Amino acid sequence: MSEKSESCCPPPSGKGGNGKYDLAVIGAGSAGFSAAITAAELGANVALIGHGTIGGTCVNVGCIPSKNLIRATESLHQAKAANRFLGIRGDAEITDWRAVMAQKDEIVTDLRQGKYIDVLPSYNNIAYIEGPVGLGVDVIAVNGEKMEAGKIVITTGASPAVPSIPGIEDVSFLTSTTALELEKLPDTLLVIGGGYIGVELAQMFARAGVRVTIVCRSRLLPHAEPEISDALADFLSDEGVTILRGVSYQSIKRTKNGVALSLAVDGKDEVVEAEEVLASVGRSPNTYGLGLGNRGVELRPDGGIQVDEYLRTTNPDIYAAGDVTGRDLYVYMAAYGAKLAARNALNGNTDKYDATVMPAVTFTDPQVASVGLTEREARDQGVDAKTSILGLEHVPRALAARDTRGLIKLVTDGATDRLVGAHMIAPEAGDSIQTAAIAIKSEMTATDLGNMIFPYLTTVEGLKLAAQTFNKDVSKLSCCAG
Repeated sequence: MSEKSESCCPPPSGKGGNGKYDLAVIGAGSAGFSAAITAAELGANVALIGHGTIGGTCVNVGCIPSKNLIRATESLHQAKAANRFLGIRGDAEITDWRAVMAQKDEIVTDLRQGKYIDVLPSYNNIAYIEGPVGLGVDVIAVNGEKMEAGKIVITTGASPAVPSIPGIEDVSFLTSTTALELEKLPDTLLVIGGGYIGVELAQMFARAGVRVTIVCRSRLLPHAEPEISDALADFLSDEGVTILRGVSYQSIKRTKNGVALSLAVDGKDEVVEAEEVLASVGRSPNTYGLGLGNRGVELRPDGGIQVDEYLRTTNPDIYAAGDVTGRDLYVYMAAYGAKLAARNALNGNTDKYDATVMPAVTFTDPQVASVGLTEREARDQGVDAKTSILGLEHVPRALAARDTRGLIKLVTDGATDRLVGAHMIAPEAGDSIQTAAIAIKSEMTATDLGNMIFPYLTTVEGLKLAAQTFNKDVSKLSCCAG
């Protein structure tokens, strides 16, 4: 049930008049709130329809709780890594895992209240309605009661996908949601899937003292640059995480002590056993039961709602944004898309969705961050791709911090020298990637980027050095000589 209170979420009477609204937003997560607030600011009468805990994935079971726990266990690692400095030794341990989880829950509750529930009273033309939704041919049914809306924006998000492994239906497996609710740490954990959620949680649990094994069909972060994928695998292995890549799943079953996964690795059969198993194989759009077929709304092969560049579905009166579309599964892209969808629904398709400079961050340590095209994507698009790769041993910030784990890879159009992609694995990479995003958006060349003034002893200065690497040997430069 929703965490809303009656005082913050008044009933629809007086908001839309006779159950009729200019816009109905189905889904009350980050995307839903973005769409509803945008429409309200345009003067529309809005019905925001939620089902489940208000606030959606990010604040409740995704970004906020996971990053809080990742940072908590990072402090354990940093204490133990203090001996990279001579004369310093540190140590840290978990004394009360339940207290760690309770603090995580407190942050979630505070942000849900402050950024969602308490926001609603500021908009007199938004009616929050709680209940399951079904689309009829001409009406919307919420809790069995009918209402009407001129336009609809669907923002119902996505849920953890179930891996297609024989026997999985008989195994009690963790998801990215339930893994963040464990009150007791297991001794061993098997992570199925090497995507960004899988690697983040694998490292988090490993740093908490769990023996972790990751298994995946291809490689870690399969959409990342291969150099970055390989580097991340090395860094996780250095922390004791076992990684099996390129596997074929055969079956999984319960055992007396947990689970056993049968798989093939390099043509050889193996069995991996663990106390708990975390299935992290992607997310499935939440479209079931909405009655989309009643309105002629078509789905993509991956189950996401099919939308055009204006986020309009195959029904011109219905739009969709966020994870339910099956693409760009980041909360900031959901909020961005939902804002455009609301504008387009009310104003007649004025804003195009554009993800060409979408920054993406994986919150491992070191962090993985990227924006723009990979080398392969550039070549597939006919770009004469040129690349530079700079190891962090050439970045003064990394040397001073005695932490040279990582690299920076830039991709340019060889015909124009224009920067088209930037990819990093480095401490603080997530805080540095936006500079590359702005450079790509501004159509800067690598030469322009290499000539810019950057603050010394920062990770982001690595972008300047990586840009200079196209035509210089930066190892032969003095500090700040570039």
